[in-house]
Amino acid sequence: MGYKTYTCAIARRCGGCELLAVPYELQLRRKQQAMEELFENWGPVEPVRGMARPVAYRYKAATPFAPGSRATGNRMRCGFYERGSHKIVFCKECLVEAPGARKLLRDVAQVADELHIPAYEEDRGRGVLRHAVVRMGFATHEQLLTIVTNGPNLPQSNAFVHKLRHRHPNLTTIVQNINDRRTNAILGTRNRTLFGPGIIHDRLLGCTFEISPTSFYQTNPEQTEVLYRVALEGLGDARSLLDAYCGTGTIGICAASQAREAGRELQVTGVEKVSDAVGCARRNARANGLGESCKFVAADATEWMAQQRRKSFDAVILDPPRAGSTPEFLRGVVRLAPTRVVYVSCNPTTQVRDLEVLRDGGYHVNRIVPVDLFPHTKHVETVCLLTRKS
Repeated sequence: MGYKTYTCAIARRCGGCELLAVPYELQLRRKQQAMEELFENWGPVEPVRGMARPVAYRYKAATPFAPGSRATGNRMRCGFYERGSHKIVFCKECLVEAPGARKLLRDVAQVADELHIPAYEEDRGRGVLRHAVVRMGFATHEQLLTIVTNGPNLPQSNAFVHKLRHRHPNLTTIVQNINDRRTNAILGTRNRTLFGPGIIHDRLLGCTFEISPTSFYQTNPEQTEVLYRVALEGLGDARSLLDAYCGTGTIGICAASQAREAGRELQVTGVEKVSDAVGCARRNARANGLGESCKFVAADATEWMAQQRRKSFDAVILDPPRAGSTPEFLRGVVRLAPTRVVYVSCNPTTQVRDLEVLRDGGYHVNRIVPVDLFPHTKHVETVCLLTRKS
């Protein structure tokens, strides 16, 4: 039987799926080999956890907008930025996005055109409509549309919402995000709800989570559950857990829920520097009946760790950003001496660097598990399970 391949009409120009021309089985083989080479001095790498069907997995999609041109009949342009530029490539459907996501984004441009809402002109810093972002619930099928504008004014906002809801009656909520900075960042800091509750919900491992326009929530929920299952296996029978870089609390809450189902209590302390994410984490804990089991602190993880002096956790989970953790935080983990450490990483290169600090502090790597959250790209996430040497 030959390998299955996937095609995309704009793959070369878009560049988002740089491995699309490579059969998925060979992609996984390459990722496995890369991780085995990277972790050569740390122990065997388990087989990479891939997807049975590596398409339609992204439950977050976005588009920039630009004024129309002769090529588009002067209609507002939307799609993806061409690789290495800010030239927009039109996309009718995207192979890796959730069904319906791209059509919703295209309809935003069409409705804006009908209402004469001007697109943002990046080089001049004028215009209204900058980006649109859609997030969809994998388990709930709820839909959050965020419209990013260059200032608080959105002309004909009521008509804009009415027309979009008519085309997409399943829309759960529409939010206007205001970004008036000259920046490449998509989102600004201010939100105004135009329709609905301003948030949606999704479920991971049986737990319900709130998603706002600015929440960090994995774009591939199906593989996120695979990632979390591997991570939670590393906790053993821990009764106290530090969840560092916890975001909106997803991993820690899933851990506490799983412990409760097993008939034991797990006390979780989550630490996150983004205060809005901490507020969301607290609401998520209460929504899952875990408000007493999960406590969340708004603090930089490294600064918070510097204040901890006594051993108070059986286990630590850390899921830092791509830059990795810090030596100070990792030495703080060593000082607290938890029996188990679970390191989840979106950048295995910085993870290997950080593992050296934990090894020098007396920890041994027991498992290394790669998980493919982004098929057709070079990215791979890894979970390292460590225990303290006796």
